[in-house]
Amino acid sequence: MNTLVTVVFGVLFFAAVMACVALHEVGHLVPAKAFGVKVPKYFVGFGKTLWSTRRGETEYGVKLVPLGGFVQLLGMYPPGRPGGRDTRLGRLADEARAAEWEEITPADHGRLFYEKPVWQKIVMMAGGITMNLLIAFALFWGVAGLYGTYRTQPTVAAIVECLPVTPRTDGTCLPTDPRTPAAEAGLRAGDTVVEFNGVAITDYPQLSALIRDSRGGEVRLVVERDGVRTPLAPTHTLVTTVADPLDPGRTVQAGWLGVRPVIALTRSGPVEVLRDMRDLTGQSVVALVQLPVKTWNVAVDLVTGQPRDVTGPISVVGASTVAGEIAGADLTVADKAASFVSLLAGVNLFLAVFNLVPLPPLDGGHIVGAVYEGGRRSLARLRGKPDPGPADTAKMLPVAYVVGGLLLVMGVVLIVADIVSPVKIF
Repeated sequence: MNTLVTVVFGVLFFAAVMACVALHEVGHLVPAKAFGVKVPKYFVGFGKTLWSTRRGETEYGVKLVPLGGFVQLLGMYPPGRPGGRDTRLGRLADEARAAEWEEITPADHGRLFYEKPVWQKIVMMAGGITMNLLIAFALFWGVAGLYGTYRTQPTVAAIVECLPVTPRTDGTCLPTDPRTPAAEAGLRAGDTVVEFNGVAITDYPQLSALIRDSRGGEVRLVVERDGVRTPLAPTHTLVTTVADPLDPGRTVQAGWLGVRPVIALTRSGPVEVLRDMRDLTGQSVVALVQLPVKTWNVAVDLVTGQPRDVTGPISVVGASTVAGEIAGADLTVADKAASFVSLLAGVNLFLAVFNLVPLPPLDGGHIVGAVYEGGRRSLARLRGKPDPGPADTAKMLPVAYVVGGLLLVMGVVLIVADIVSPVKIF
């Protein structure tokens, strides 16, 4: 029964991700139609068409491979200019341009993407990213506002009393064991830290950052104990190895106090949700930079039979497996639902950050092309020169092919790894 629940909810999560991909494409579709661009096709998936229907001038449908989607905006490439260089790259751009212009008729002029103002191009290309961000925010806020999220508090649950000279598993301390900074300061379970070296403490992330940044420096704490503000004895933090907040798979040297904080289920408003999304965005950017190397590591571990790194990259198949595992775990229904929705929100946030990468064929690459066009036209206007016209983005097709090929290879590697050796969180 547990296996059935895992499979069913894994499939449901995959379907939910595909629904978010469909909405991402709607983010491109709606402004394109609003600005009068002709949109011949809107599809979820790639490959062979499974189903389609036509509404007006647009064909809507679903394709065989459910790993993405696309909206065709007519006239992405401007007409070629006479006198261009006869090179292999030039011929490649001209071939792609010619293939697109086979669909363009004289009646379509004025409704082509390349003819639109730069700001409209940016809005159309950023529409999908904006849609994923809105979905992520709505889902995160729904969980945080209706159910709550587990957050560390600046209240002490327990302290580490000592650093054993010889390893022991019973947690006892000997007179010869050095005391931790928390014990030296006199911290107790139930204390709430309200001041750190004169800085008022509002939440645990702030306190944690101050502790980490202290790096062995002197610490003067003020706590609230039994309703009374109580200064504690000065102490010094220790410098130790801890997980990097932006990259959990990497360690850094930071200050350590020896405090275990209270973790409480608390409801949050939109401001706290935006802060959470900011922190997750930072982690996503680091993960994207490391994606090629970490995908290579996944491939090596798969070939050599090593277990998966739980902090490593996963595909949408892997995320669906994790969602199914959460559904089958020994958790309350509310915790399962919150974790399921939060995971879906995290996927949407990552999709938004991923599509911001300034390389074609990703949305960020098209945005950079529009910004380049706007800058070039503005510079020509300031210098009193003729309008250079729209940027010929067809010349970036070789980059798009290389990036697309790399993404395809990494996607296949991660999907195979997620099927053969899935990440286990429980």
